[in-house]
Amino acid sequence: MSSNNSFVGSKIKGIRETKNLSLEEVSESCGLTVEQIEAIESGQTMPSLGPLIKIARALGVRLGTFMDDNDALGPVVCRAKDREADSSISFSNGATDARKHMEYHPLAQQKAGRHMEPFIIDINPEKNHEFQLSAHEGEEFIYVMQGEIEIDYGKETYTLSEGDSIFYDSIVKHHVHGAPGKSAKILAVVYIPF
Repeated sequence: MSSNNSFVGSKIKGIRETKNLSLEEVSESCGLTVEQIEAIESGQTMPSLGPLIKIARALGVRLGTFMDDNDALGPVVCRAKDREADSSISFSNGATDARKHMEYHPLAQQKAGRHMEPFIIDINPEKNHEFQLSAHEGEEFIYVMQGEIEIDYGKETYTLSEGDSIFYDSIVKHHVHGAPGKSAKILAVVYIPF
């Protein structure tokens, strides 16, 4: 887990340095503090998807650029056995307890020029339901494979069980988490216009 967090952080740092952007400039563009960006770049912490998308925008790259190993122009097949063998990427879930998180299994890391980011996400149970909602450009589609989740979306809360799905505009403040005391596995596709 931490090695993949370090991989993402080092990618962000490398892109920022290649573009000759200071930590302060990126901080100003994406609304995170310099300390938060330093912690991400060093692999100490991983933000939820919203802030990560804002960092991508500030750097002028796709979100997927942070996770890409190599690029393929044709179709990319992700076999279940390979996905399970790959170590996942752990994002904070914006919970007050920083140890709570979601495990992201990217499904299209090698696909060049993509605008959609598909993931299988393992959601761990939460004890504390004080979440920071985030918003970013684009759309999201979520299909619940196992368990039960809640989505805070604007002023509404939606509960989804196995087999349920939701499609929403990401520009509205939102947060995805397990239903109280529940874990879940979801398929999530995030579309980010570029």
